[in-house]
Amino acid sequence: MAGEVRQPINVESLNAYLSNHVPEIAIPVKIKQFGFGQSNPTYQLTDRTGMRYVLRKKPPGKLLSRTAHRVDREYRIIDALQGTDVPVPRAYCLCEDDSVIGTPFYVMSFLDGRIFEDPTFPGVSPAERYEMWHDAIRTLAKLHRIDPASIGLESYGKASGFYNRQLQTFNTISNSQAQTEDIDTKKPVGKIPHFDDMQAFFRDPKMQPRDRGTLIHGDYKIDNLVYHKTKPIVIGILDWEMSTIGHPLSDLANLSTPYVLANVPEGSGIRDHPEFRPGVTPGIPYRGQCIQWYREVAGWDPSIEMPWGDAFGIFRGSIIMQGIAARSARRQASSAKAHEYIVQMAPFGEFAWSLIERVREGFQSKANL
Repeated sequence: MAGEVRQPINVESLNAYLSNHVPEIAIPVKIKQFGFGQSNPTYQLTDRTGMRYVLRKKPPGKLLSRTAHRVDREYRIIDALQGTDVPVPRAYCLCEDDSVIGTPFYVMSFLDGRIFEDPTFPGVSPAERYEMWHDAIRTLAKLHRIDPASIGLESYGKASGFYNRQLQTFNTISNSQAQTEDIDTKKPVGKIPHFDDMQAFFRDPKMQPRDRGTLIHGDYKIDNLVYHKTKPIVIGILDWEMSTIGHPLSDLANLSTPYVLANVPEGSGIRDHPEFRPGVTPGIPYRGQCIQWYREVAGWDPSIEMPWGDAFGIFRGSIIMQGIAARSARRQASSAKAHEYIVQMAPFGEFAWSLIERVREGFQSKANL
């Protein structure tokens, strides 16, 4: 998974810093860069003894958002979760001194397990596939039931108003991203279809889910989980950049996006997931089963609010893809697969709008009863 270094860093300076601050790492280290990590460049460090570690850093250059790329927040929550029943890597150090390798970074342990980019878990048995989804859901519910104050994270975010804050942030970020011009062509990234109308829908207090506030990951999905080499259990959650105190529905909707994408309109331009249609792939649980597993551990029932959460999740996805397009326009996209996401920005906006229309229809039907 780790290979060519696409965004070089000063290895000599890094070695000097590690020697002074992380004596467990035997310098000098060798460096490779992971292919994943759309936002924060991620590197594998191998020390003199062969032990491996992971370094995540802010991308170089002027950034589009002051709230994104917060490696300090990633480090803080990973460090706070040590000793809980939520599996995370060990946090070694946080360096906020730009002079070391150019931008702030942190170092954590390397988890020697399995990462699946495909949420169908190819190559495993149906029974193992079923249990891997079960543990992904159970692990998320464990995170959501932690009292932030119990691990010193009471100031990590606000306990209420999550979705309205998200909408305000999305409005600012998306407008900036839309105006970003390609360095060579000078063509702007452009606006997401139906953006203003979608903002108005999600702000409607009659439509919003009941307000809740728990620790949330912010980008909880199968490819941000590390599984045991041979067992269907999660041994670590990665990529905490977007974590905060927020509405737990957002994480659950994000994890179950493949179920939503199982029935996208033909020719939409979105990479769909027909394998998540009921009964198509042996071992993939029905979505209702996933919600039941979540409810049993988290202690609340999200089923009624899921359609709203699904629509918001796809809307959010369109903004994330717009962000990748903006970083690519500035030549700051850290993933080798950035183009695959860029072309789906507009189709995701259209699909989000269609989901909103379904939610409205359901709301109107209930109101007419």
